[in-house]
Amino acid sequence: MDTQIRSSIELLMNNIRQLISVDVKKLEYIIAAQIAGGHVILADSHGVGKTSLARALAQSIRWRPEDLATDSSVKMEGFSRIQCTVDLLPQDILGFNRFIGHSGEMIFNKGPVFAHFVLCDEINLLTPKTQGSFFQVMEEQSVTIEGKLYHLRNPFFIIATMNLKGVHLFPLPTPQLDRFMIRLSLGYPSAEDEAEIINRHGRIDAWDNFKSVIDSSDLIRWKKMVDEVQMHPDVTAYIVNCVRQTRVHPDIETPASPRAGVRISRLARSLALCRGMDYVPVDIIKEIFIHAMAHRIITRDPSIPPETPLQSILSSVPVEPKREE
Repeated sequence: MDTQIRSSIELLMNNIRQLISVDVKKLEYIIAAQIAGGHVILADSHGVGKTSLARALAQSIRWRPEDLATDSSVKMEGFSRIQCTVDLLPQDILGFNRFIGHSGEMIFNKGPVFAHFVLCDEINLLTPKTQGSFFQVMEEQSVTIEGKLYHLRNPFFIIATMNLKGVHLFPLPTPQLDRFMIRLSLGYPSAEDEAEIINRHGRIDAWDNFKSVIDSSDLIRWKKMVDEVQMHPDVTAYIVNCVRQTRVHPDIETPASPRAGVRISRLARSLALCRGMDYVPVDIIKEIFIHAMAHRIITRDPSIPPETPLQSILSSVPVEPKREE
């Protein structure tokens, strides 16, 4: 495995953390999800740095056109931001065809999803109709406008922020949540970190010296290397057993789909790659399982958080599968 990957990831993380106070492991999970080709949702209270973190990650990457594929008729931007509101329509996100009167032609006005890194800010302010516009984008990495298919190019990454409280909020449907590789909560900072945030972000020039530290070509190369990380059949069996337990647990109403196991597997490989490993230890599965699964299930009793039955599953499923004698 490339020994420079870990040092590059640490460089990226240190670059972000010089401006944004964020837990090291959570930042590592976000970067691993991006490399894996997944999407991330940050669900938290207002003002804890969700948007700033996404912006810092995007600006840490040099989006060089020469590094990116050119197999699409519609040009992709490096970074775009969608500020969600209740009156936003699907065409405001995906794009639309526009008639040119003097030439009699229809041209396609691309939406903000035609970017390699998309920040969808406050996604649960969107109405269900507009939220539905993300289904094909997130799962198939493509957009269909009036019967014409447009493919989005690699790398493609959505990081969405979601407010936990507020007015005019719409719950995200389960199939949409299932398309996110991982859901995280940043939480409130410590007193020391909060004082540092005040000192740092109280300045109007806080972002002036913030620089990019990796190239878009690095992301493309790392993504190709994820499949090279080995996963022992016993580790795969452990993932399968844990996922299947969500379908028989008495406290779970809506269990995990097979997609959940695929996402956990790929995230685990990517996280191992970020740590300079060429195989996936079972400890990584245990580490990410709840973060990658809690947003995919619904408990029978709303007062029981999804993390509770998931933790009991982790505690009860044996690491070593039973073998026939």
